[in-house]
Amino acid sequence: MKKLLSFLVVLSCVLGIKAADTVFIKNPQIPILIERHDNVLCYMRINAHEAKVLDNVSVTFGQDVPLEQIKSVKLYYGGTEAIQDGGKNRFAPVEYISAHAPGKTLSVNPSYAIKKSEIVPQKNSVLLTGNQNLYPGVNFFWVSIEMKPEASLLTKITAEVTGVTADGQSLPVKCVSAPNVIRRLGVGVRHAGDDGAAAFRIPGLVTTNKGTLLGVYDVRYNSSVDLQEHIDIGLSRSIDGGKTWEKMRLPLAFGEYGGLPAAQNGVGDPSILVDTKTNTIWIVAAWTHGMGNQRAWWSSQQGMDVNHTAQLVLVKSTDDGKTWSEPINITEQVKHPEWYFLLQGPGRGITMEDGTLVFPIQYIGKDRIPNAGIMYSKDRGETWTIHNHARTNTTEAQVAEVVPGTLMLNMRDNRGGSRAVYTTSDLGMTWKEHESSRTALPEPVCMASLISVKAADNILGKDILIFSNPNTTNARKNITIKISLDGGNTWAHQLLLDEGENWGYSCLTMVDKETIGILYESSVAHMTFQCIKLKDIVQ
Repeated sequence: MKKLLSFLVVLSCVLGIKAADTVFIKNPQIPILIERHDNVLCYMRINAHEAKVLDNVSVTFGQDVPLEQIKSVKLYYGGTEAIQDGGKNRFAPVEYISAHAPGKTLSVNPSYAIKKSEIVPQKNSVLLTGNQNLYPGVNFFWVSIEMKPEASLLTKITAEVTGVTADGQSLPVKCVSAPNVIRRLGVGVRHAGDDGAAAFRIPGLVTTNKGTLLGVYDVRYNSSVDLQEHIDIGLSRSIDGGKTWEKMRLPLAFGEYGGLPAAQNGVGDPSILVDTKTNTIWIVAAWTHGMGNQRAWWSSQQGMDVNHTAQLVLVKSTDDGKTWSEPINITEQVKHPEWYFLLQGPGRGITMEDGTLVFPIQYIGKDRIPNAGIMYSKDRGETWTIHNHARTNTTEAQVAEVVPGTLMLNMRDNRGGSRAVYTTSDLGMTWKEHESSRTALPEPVCMASLISVKAADNILGKDILIFSNPNTTNARKNITIKISLDGGNTWAHQLLLDEGENWGYSCLTMVDKETIGILYESSVAHMTFQCIKLKDIVQ
């Protein structure tokens, strides 16, 4: 065999035959945002040993892709790789389109890429002209897609690079990503720089009795850092299933209160709840006063008054989220004086079948260890009660009613590795560890979302639990939706939405009986909304 290979090498040299450079393709599993002028459809990497000029690139869309919803397809050249990074096998030297640069999140940064061609697809196969000189070593290209504003949130995009030519010859093409990647559309509800804010974080999402979607989040004006900072609670409202969102409202904002600047009156980490018996909407958040602009997690102290400890505040809406009440401070009702910090979920709360309102909570006890639990109201939100925590050294949690009267609390566990899950049948007086706890749901220590959907309220006709989080233990990436058909014991049905690095927080709701809605911190926008059909996850 060695002799044969040596002979072939010699023969190639004698005849002047040279091995063609291979083009490596990566199709990333990340959302395609309808409002973006550029979305990465695929990355291309070629280590140019022999090729001198890249002529063109052929892209073929799946037969079911609605071409009439695509505004254009573009080919960009991203330059070269540094010699010292050659072994990293990267597919881009930089992030071509930023998710975090205020005001620069919708289009490619022209400093990072050169547009070589742009076409409007008339048929499933398109030819993009390159005519780009290749430099010795690794060269980067990428294909961008722009959707029309009227594109459907339920549209799916499949596409493959089916041919690359250089110097008039076809080059071998090898795809290194998973086969048949299905790209889903989304809407960037909030981008860095919107309304003068540097960042938006901590999503909560509900569907009102009227079918309105209400998304809440932190409006972080100066940077992405946590309280204490200049942070208000923002709300976006959609009456068309998440396709469009009304101008941002501020249900909670304290400004320059008590003689201190706005950055020492931040309010954040919202959780939102629909009282399904009355359609009153509640938002709960932590208001921190003073604290010298230091991290509230450590700066909030024991005690009860606003000058020493974080305050737990509520607002409510009785007109489907259009207008909001003045803040209602319930700190005296629920906080223990020896606790350092009491705050909510964040994410969303629930209305139990008997009408009890329930929010997940977390607090830092007198031993400085955090604990997760719930607070509840039996009188439509007039008074609230907290009993006992579910598990120590846990923080951000979400709650669901799995059977009438029994609540499941799914918790961020500081031990890392996986989610902690406990249940209670007496509103938190006592707790029992669930058999899936610390085994079934991997996490990188992050917030997650959990909702319960009864058989009568979904197209599957079964009681289901739906969960979302970064589906990994070592980084906040791979945002995935999972569905359990057996009360949370197993999670065999799942769908990856976003493989990119992100902040990782998410919140789920049912848009209608067929469709899941998710608002999350994605790799392409600070607040991304997507719709997923239940039957896309449970076949």
